[in-house]
Amino acid sequence: MAEEQSQISEMSFEQALRELESVVRRLESGDVPLDESITLYERGEELRKACQSRLDAAQARIEKIVAGTDGKPAGTQPFDVDGNA
Repeated sequence: MAEEQSQISEMSFEQALRELESVVRRLESGDVPLDESITLYERGEELRKACQSRLDAAQARIEKIVAGTDGKPAGTQPFDVDGNA
């Protein structure tokens, strides 16, 4: 399992998301034996956590451009998660 986690950490967001989508499709098909379903579910949860972590990090980096009185960009403000900025 530690080997799988290290592999996930080496994936790009897009790679992890594609694999997560593949895991979901396989689970939704209903053609997977129970033991394999449990393993797939665990893998999917690790992929989901990795994707969410990367999305959270990206969101924290987003900045809103603040316009000055002349309408030109005057600087930036941190992204407001609640949409109140």
